[in-house]
Amino acid sequence: MLAVNTTVVVVVSPDRARLDGVQATNVRVLRLTADAPPLDRAVEAAAEAGHTAAGYLLHDADPLARVADAWVARFEGTEVAGDLEVAVAETLARWRARSLDLPDYYLLDDPESLSPIRRHWYLGLLAAAAPARVVALPPSTRIMDHLPDLGTGPWWPALDRVLADVDRVVPEQVGRLSEPGERPALIRP
Repeated sequence: MLAVNTTVVVVVSPDRARLDGVQATNVRVLRLTADAPPLDRAVEAAAEAGHTAAGYLLHDADPLARVADAWVARFEGTEVAGDLEVAVAETLARWRARSLDLPDYYLLDDPESLSPIRRHWYLGLLAAAAPARVVALPPSTRIMDHLPDLGTGPWWPALDRVLADVDRVVPEQVGRLSEPGERPALIRP
């Protein structure tokens, strides 16, 4: 993966058009093919980040989208057997090949519009891994208004650590971490 000299922000929004209104000289909005597979989109976004000189690169190509979808499906009862394990393996293979990485920040546009389990994914599991890296935006606010306020904090743990035991993480318990660095609650076999 190329060295990245921009702040990469994945915008998670129910409205893809939210990125259309973002314009500033120090912000590049990356528009990727919506129907491409999630990992391919994330790899393309990571490659573009290496060639971006703008202060911020915003896009909606979540490198963990495939894992998130499979995790949500598991707890919503719509999982295809083995899909989560395959999603984790494919994502980690691309990460180990250095073709994708986690963004600097996830901006959740109107997190209340997400399903409860998907909210647990972002505001529970991911926020537990790196609390300063997941930011929930209030509804009807401009994305641009929040870029200067993105806080600093520890970088993400290695992706294999973030996804370790993800198949045993309980959505209703993962968001209730009380101590920074505490591991998510796990289903015991």
